[in-house]
Amino acid sequence: MADSPVLRSGFAAPSTPTLRTRRARWKDGRLLLGVLLVAVTALAGAKLLAAADDTTAIWAVKRDLPIGSTLTGDDLTTVNVRFTSDDAAKQYVAADADLTGLILTRPISKGEFVPRQAATTKSDSERTELPLSITTGRLPSDTAVGDHVDVWVIPKDQPAQRLWNEVRVVQIDTVKGVAASSSRRQVLIALGTKDANRLSAALPLISTGETVLVRRGR
Repeated sequence: MADSPVLRSGFAAPSTPTLRTRRARWKDGRLLLGVLLVAVTALAGAKLLAAADDTTAIWAVKRDLPIGSTLTGDDLTTVNVRFTSDDAAKQYVAADADLTGLILTRPISKGEFVPRQAATTKSDSERTELPLSITTGRLPSDTAVGDHVDVWVIPKDQPAQRLWNEVRVVQIDTVKGVAASSSRRQVLIALGTKDANRLSAALPLISTGETVLVRRGR
């Protein structure tokens, strides 16, 4: 039996729809997601590195040091510390400061950071500090720590006498009495060895007279 004749219409049979375009778009999305993940990872890494570099180099001591110790290079080591604030960092001595030859004013334990107020020069360590209670109006109103002043005293029924020249103010506070008119200033001055030798003659004059501070030019 002869085969049935094939019907030829002149048109090609319909082809199966391709998924190439849809797959390409899916691959592009995955590629974009990968690029974003790489970028986020790189940014996070950069922030971690920046945080790791956000440290301050300060001095610390290698061993226990008693008060009065003279610092040498063998006593010190540098450490990098991440402080929570600038004020916290300022409490300690930065590693670019030269501490060699300074004298400790308090003991420091092994591994402890060196506080700014824990060391002083030899001349300052040998100074004598004298507190003076001075009536307001007998010293410049803006007298401040670090000023150099001449100390005068006005004894009762005697001419004024100058006790010391150009001594340094190391501390100043306000002390208020019962009445506003009795307001006084408590001033701490530093006396060198030579000035301290005159204390025995100066103290009786101070106790019986009025002390006056005359500030030298800043």
